Amino acid sequence: MIGDLGATDATELAGMVAKGEVTATELLDAALAAVEARNGSINAVVLMQEGVARKAIAEGLPIGPFRGVPFLIKDLGIEARDFPSHNGSRLLANTAYRSDSSIFARIKDTGVVTFGRTTSPEGGIGASTEAAVYGGPTRNPWNLDHTPGGSSGGAGAAVAAGIVAMAHGSDGGGSVRIPASSCGLFGFKPTRARLPDGPFAGEGWAGMAIDGFLTRSVRDTAVMLDACEGADLGAPYWAPPLARGHAAAISRPPRRLRVAISDTTLTGDSIHPEVAEAVRAAGRLLESLGHNVEAARPKADVPGMMRAWTDIVAVGTALGIRTALKGRPLSADLVEGVGRGACAHAESLHPTRYLEAVGEIHAFGRQMAGFFDQGPDILLSATLAEPPAKLGRFGHDSEDYLAYRTGPHGIFAYSPFCAVFNASGQPAASLPLGWSADGLPIGIHLAAAFGQDETLIALCSEIERAAPWAMKRAPLAA
Repeated sequence: MIGDLGATDATELAGMVAKGEVTATELLDAALAAVEARNGSINAVVLMQEGVARKAIAEGLPIGPFRGVPFLIKDLGIEARDFPSHNGSRLLANTAYRSDSSIFARIKDTGVVTFGRTTSPEGGIGASTEAAVYGGPTRNPWNLDHTPGGSSGGAGAAVAAGIVAMAHGSDGGGSVRIPASSCGLFGFKPTRARLPDGPFAGEGWAGMAIDGFLTRSVRDTAVMLDACEGADLGAPYWAPPLARGHAAAISRPPRRLRVAISDTTLTGDSIHPEVAEAVRAAGRLLESLGHNVEAARPKADVPGMMRAWTDIVAVGTALGIRTALKGRPLSADLVEGVGRGACAHAESLHPTRYLEAVGEIHAFGRQMAGFFDQGPDILLSATLAEPPAKLGRFGHDSEDYLAYRTGPHGIFAYSPFCAVFNASGQPAASLPLGWSADGLPIGIHLAAAFGQDETLIALCSEIERAAPWAMKRAPLAA
């Protein structure tokens, strides 16, 4: 079992370390062996720092809830002094940091043994992880011809392949929940500002981006969220305080909830029939648990929100690229097509557009708050409109940034649910409850009102007990 870190969850592995049944070094050796055996097939783990990991063990790990458990951080946006980063880009390859970000400092305090990073698309703006800096695409352990999602695609692939039991990710438009759906994992996006962004950044994408984790169990996510939650020093805003914490919340089922179910997109368009049936099956499961499930969807300006989201992300992407270029030309050998297209789109916008778009996002958040205030506690939908896409469909070659994001065959048509809750700031989760006829995972999406993280994660835990998914394993992991 030690040779297969995907056979159990991180909580159990930490318990084994605490009881002396296995050592942190043995778990690290197992993770490194899994990288050697499986990473060549999926291209998910990069920039390994074995020496840093062994030094951390030798010097004594913090006495935290995941002491001794091997861990990987995303190669985008999480600054760590001992872990150089490519940030998914040739332009930013081998970036070094002078200190740790607040989120990484809190992760380290849990006692995990971080030994490397996981792949991400350039700029984190894709639903597939196929960045040129890594020499090839990251592949899905369930089927190597398909994407594990993005932008935390490497994290999802590494956990699904059994290389680690959990990994860090981040989510600005579904970047934890899309890989969770694609890889048969649990992914939870907390309420806006539940986790710290500093000190290197004040906020991500006007507050729409937040860190998160890819896990096999709800309890791993709950415990890690409790360890990391709370504003860092000087944060511009923070989330409503928790009543008991995520781990306490999952200790018992929530009250019986009013669930709105949508087996279409939130604008009423049809989705893949296998995905729609998975949504209806999840609704029947919730009814069997005593929850009140009724068809409904929010009357909110989803297309307008996505236009605003697209402009905000373009401006943020352009700022990052122009800063890193330091006066050099914007060339194809440094920046991929979608990034160049994002720069061009940002430069086409009126100088006031950014603040206008932020205002539109805030108005949309109020529309979504009104939907939950009118009755439903939970909104149930699919995570993606179809099973995981084939590789190449969402590569970064195209310079048509708008078509890539919002065109009829673009990412928003493929993932029409996730970004809604980055814009609204409300908590949302993807649960691995469905499977296509071809054996690919289908994620089910649950969302709750702003600040209601504990209610949402308690419901996720109740579903996990009623319809456990832990024994479902990707072929590569087996």
